[in-house]
Amino acid sequence: MTEKARPSPKSASTVAAAAKKARPTVAKVPAAPKPPVEAANEAPAAAAAKPKVVRAAKADKPAKEDKPKKIKMVRDSFTMPENDYAQLAELKKKCLQGGVHVKKSELLRAGLQSLSRMPAAALIEAMEQVEKIKTGRPAKS
Repeated sequence: MTEKARPSPKSASTVAAAAKKARPTVAKVPAAPKPPVEAANEAPAAAAAKPKVVRAAKADKPAKEDKPKKIKMVRDSFTMPENDYAQLAELKKKCLQGGVHVKKSELLRAGLQSLSRMPAAALIEAMEQVEKIKTGRPAKS
């Protein structure tokens, strides 16, 4: 058995380069000759025959409204007692009954806004009612 001689395999880039070389070249056609300039006394008549196109000024474009800068988001984790976490679920249910879907983070942000509107004395009184908890992750059981 004799093996037939096969041509060596060429890479795709080699084949593309060879095809590029094999393309026929296109000759550039010179531009059409310009008509001769008319006499000086005929120029006003030619200008009157062709109305000038007046383009709108660039100031007519509606100005782009400045987009508000994106607020940088911060991810954080915290520990809270089960009963406070359950209160978040209850508040979410109340909002759903009112026809508004909210997330836990939205509830917390609404609470921050409410606290920030309180006078200092009322804020201190509210904070004294909050149970102090140990920070950090709970111990593994």
